[in-house]
Amino acid sequence: MGCFALKYSPNLYIFVSVLFVVGAIFGALIVGALTLEQQQELAGEISRYVQSVDSGAGLSAEELFWDRFWFHFKWMMLIWILGITVIGIPGILALNFLKGALIGFAIGVLIQQYGWKGIVFFFISVVPQNIIAVPALIISSAAAISFAVYVVKHRLMLQQQKEGLLPQLGMLTSTTMIMMFLFAGAALFEAYLSPALIGWASVYLPPSNGTI
Repeated sequence: MGCFALKYSPNLYIFVSVLFVVGAIFGALIVGALTLEQQQELAGEISRYVQSVDSGAGLSAEELFWDRFWFHFKWMMLIWILGITVIGIPGILALNFLKGALIGFAIGVLIQQYGWKGIVFFFISVVPQNIIAVPALIISSAAAISFAVYVVKHRLMLQQQKEGLLPQLGMLTSTTMIMMFLFAGAALFEAYLSPALIGWASVYLPPSNGTI
C-alpha cells in the first residue's frame, strides 16, 4: 500500500471537514453569549495585539516561527498518538471541532468588534496560514481515524489478518510527517508574512470601542 494521504476514504475527509465547519459555526455563535465584561476584555486584547504587531513589539520572526511550529508539532503528535491508541478517535474528532470553534470564534469577535472591516482583517490575519494548516489537520485526522478503524475491523474483530499493522502504521506516520511540512509552511507564513499584513491592515481598522 502507498503512503500518501489521498489513499484514505473520501468519506473520512468529508466527515472531518463537516465537523470542523460545525465547530466554526459554534465558535462564531458563542460570541453572542459573552457577558459585557468579557466583551470589553476581548476588545482590549484585540486592540493591544494589533498595536503590538504594528509597532514590531513581541517575538522576532525566527522566535515566532519556532513558537508556531512547535505548537503545530504538538497538535500533530497528539493526533498521531490518539490514532494509534484506537480509543482516541473521539479525541481526534474533538480536536477538529475545537480548531473549527477557535477560528469561528475569531471571526465572530472581529465582526462584532469591527463590522465588515473585521471580515477583511480576518481574511488577512487568520485565513492565509489556515489555508495550509486546516487541510493538513483534516488529512492527518483522517489518516489517524483510518488507522484506528483498521485496527478495530481487521485485528481486534479478527475479520482479516492477511496484512500486518506495520504497513498501516507506516502509512499513518508518513502522512503525518508530510503534513508537518505543510504546518512548517503555515508557521513560516505566520512568522514572516502575517505581521506585515496585519500591520498594513491595522491602519484601516477603527479605534476599539471597548465592546464586542
